[in-house]
Amino acid sequence: MSATPQNNTDNQEIDLSQISRRIGGFFENISTQIFKAFLFFKKNVIWVGILFVLGASLGYYLDKKTKIYDHQLIVAPNFGSVDYLYAKIELINSKIEEGDTLFLKEVVGVKEPKKIRSINISPIIDVYKFIDNRPQNFELIKLLAESGDVKKVVNESITSKNYPSHLISFSTVQLTSHEKTVVPILKYLNDSDFYNKMQKEYLQNIRLKVIENDSTLTQINGFLNTFNKSLDGTQKNDKLIYYNENSQLDDIIKTKDLLIAEQGEHRLELINYDRIVKDTSITLNIRNNKATNGKMKLVLPFLFILFYVLVRLFKSYYKHQMAKLNN
Repeated sequence: MSATPQNNTDNQEIDLSQISRRIGGFFENISTQIFKAFLFFKKNVIWVGILFVLGASLGYYLDKKTKIYDHQLIVAPNFGSVDYLYAKIELINSKIEEGDTLFLKEVVGVKEPKKIRSINISPIIDVYKFIDNRPQNFELIKLLAESGDVKKVVNESITSKNYPSHLISFSTVQLTSHEKTVVPILKYLNDSDFYNKMQKEYLQNIRLKVIENDSTLTQINGFLNTFNKSLDGTQKNDKLIYYNENSQLDDIIKTKDLLIAEQGEHRLELINYDRIVKDTSITLNIRNNKATNGKMKLVLPFLFILFYVLVRLFKSYYKHQMAKLNN
């Protein structure tokens, strides 16, 4: 026989009643547990107070003694030395993780090696500088973007290592100075016989280009001066005269402008290429308050009280279980 509508209604009312009782029981249980916690802290207020003061005092001492500071160097690896730079930084970081203070002091030259906690390097992603006046780089980005997401392409290691600027970041316990850390690290990064030879050749080639461009500009200026004089000699009236034999004059002027711009770039290169790894910006002693740094005065009281609560709960559980076994 099929259930009557009255039976269905009764079943629904029973189900709703059970659900209501369960919800009420759940909130009643929470209320009971909160009251038990209140009674526990009321009963153990002295111990909780002692642990809170002890944790806060110890945390304050640790915060004052172990301050962490971050430091940042923006560098430009020259002469194709980007892989060399990354390898050097990874080597320094591995020695820090191993606690090899002798290497840091004797080889790298850091004055206070025990203070350094870590060092890392990452590219400064700037697509515009990557493709600026570099058609081959623009074509490379287009080619790579055809087979995937552009954002992924510009961030992947193959592309990112070729950005002109990179960020070296390291952290120390307590303050440091330019002379104690930055100068030794940069000196270590620039100590390479191979890239020193590359630097000499680069600089020599740039100087030769500057001399040749200056000579070409002198010839162009001489030609333009001669042309101006001949033009002044032929203009006897106010009418403008066109010279078909000088139809390439615009090309000569454009060439002059390009050479002047190129000379400016070469002079900037002579400044930027004075080191294998050129530092362009240095920022020291940024207070690090991430995670628990500088917050131990708040963390330790919580941990001490939590540990005390867990110990008391374990003792209560142990006594309860022993009582059950004895009975």
